[in-house]
Amino acid sequence: MRLGVFSMPLHRPEKPYALALQEDREMVLLADKLGYGEVWIGEHFTSKAEQIPSAMLFLATLISETSQIRFGTGVVNLPHHHPGIVAGEAAMFDQLSGGRLMLGVGPGGLISDAEFFGETDMGERNRVALEYVNAIQALWAADGPFEITVNGMTLTNKSTHWPRHGLGAIPKPMQQPHPPIAMAMVSARSGAAFVCAERDFIPISANFVSEDDVIAQWQTYAEARDKAGKPADPDVWRLGRNILVTETDQEAQDIIADPDGDFAFYFRYLRSLRQMEDFEAMRDEPNEAMNARLDIPQAIQDCVIAGSAATVLARLTDLADRAGPFGTLLMAGQDWDETGRWPTSMRRLAEEVAPKLSQHVESLKG
Repeated sequence: MRLGVFSMPLHRPEKPYALALQEDREMVLLADKLGYGEVWIGEHFTSKAEQIPSAMLFLATLISETSQIRFGTGVVNLPHHHPGIVAGEAAMFDQLSGGRLMLGVGPGGLISDAEFFGETDMGERNRVALEYVNAIQALWAADGPFEITVNGMTLTNKSTHWPRHGLGAIPKPMQQPHPPIAMAMVSARSGAAFVCAERDFIPISANFVSEDDVIAQWQTYAEARDKAGKPADPDVWRLGRNILVTETDQEAQDIIADPDGDFAFYFRYLRSLRQMEDFEAMRDEPNEAMNARLDIPQAIQDCVIAGSAATVLARLTDLADRAGPFGTLLMAGQDWDETGRWPTSMRRLAEEVAPKLSQHVESLKG
């Protein structure tokens, strides 16, 4: 079992943009130093809380400063991009990083991004995302003249293909046939689980759904793999959780109980987005009132594993017993503060929890 980080990233909206970006870079550098195997960075255009409009551009600043960590886009919201640009930029990133790219893709879930790009129909975004990932793979596989029709566009080099001068050639990634492709699973019976199973993509269980939903996601994926006549290898499964390792259990409980603490802020932001129209009149309500209406205590209970190293290990061991073995545990990235609690938590997770958890997960494979 390996460790990774999945970061939207999510910051207090009042935090200066440059400082938020700096902290996100520090998180990746620390993860690399501690031996985390991978980091996934989200992409959004229209939210100050999670404003990295290009995960690849952000991650490219870290290639030369890291030694082993793999870089995942979590995710490129394909309907907001031209597929040819994504194919070219991803191929270049893979070459620059020495083959360390994992391309996470999706339809885009942030409502303000959808409005901004004029793509408010979720079903249509799902359709476009699948067409675009097909086009990206076809572009990477193309050798010679090609003509690819996708979402009403024609991508072609037939009139300008000149091998002697390299003209008309699409950039190719270092990893062949292409970098691993991943999709995030959000609902219990996520459609992404079926796509991942059929297409050999990496399935990622989101950190903001309950453990029961996470278990159901893997079962859905495994059933789809079995139906396709393919084995369901748990090593490919990325399991996301909100994890905080503290010195004592009481310290973690104090953070959880704070109506504007790290976890309350995190889930209040996420849940209010999904119910934005219903809570229009509550935008300026006190945190306690918003938390009650959005059932934030239940979200924290369902999605957060916090406490001393011993407590976190026990909770994660129990989850592994119920879910089965998994390949990578993804710790959700949080907004850093002056206390240093999150860098300390990352270190404790790597040094005090992960070795014993890995032994337990491996024992489940027998």
